[in-house]
Amino acid sequence: MVDVVWKDRKRIIFGLPWTFTKYGLSEDRLFIETGILNLNENEVRLYRIMDVSLTRKLWQRLFGLGTITCHSSDKSMGTFEIKNIKKPSEVKELISSYVEEERSRKKVSSKEFLVDDEGFDEDGMDEM
Repeated sequence: MVDVVWKDRKRIIFGLPWTFTKYGLSEDRLFIETGILNLNENEVRLYRIMDVSLTRKLWQRLFGLGTITCHSSDKSMGTFEIKNIKKPSEVKELISSYVEEERSRKKVSSKEFLVDDEGFDEDGMDEM
């Protein structure tokens, strides 16, 4: 069983959690579960997340919500959003701190993400 450090639901009008999208964060993964009849579960390893940003539209600010956008190197997830969650600034900082901790623990640097599919970095040097 995974120890979840944060979880929430996507919220709709008036900030009520009347959707079937659930988010969860553990020490090494971020989970997104959608659907009611056809369930879809996705996860991304935190060390694969390269950038985290926060967007808060006017209506989201009125209800204390926000959307976090994560850019990852994960082939199946790519760029994804954690939409309409409560306390978005705190969650963004929580995700960022766990990402940095996991990248440090795994000894992963951002240079790893500059390598293209053929094994060459941006200068054309062989990384293998």
